[in-house]
Amino acid sequence: MPNIGPISDLRNRANEISEFCKTTREPVFITKNGSGDMVVMSIETYELQQAQLELYAKLAEAEVEIASGAKGD
Repeated sequence: MPNIGPISDLRNRANEISEFCKTTREPVFITKNGSGDMVVMSIETYELQQAQLELYAKLAEAEVEIASGAKGD
């Protein structure tokens, strides 16, 4: 279940949110005026997600090359 909190929690509970993100490796969804506004996550989780996206992009590119008949070195 996602962890959701109001934007005031960033001001009032920043250290708790930071610790939660680091220990659980889960994001915290922040709302503003009752609507989703932003997501807070640890830098480690962010970097892992970015690395995964880069890998997926490379895999997709390789699949296109294979489908078009490219041969590996």
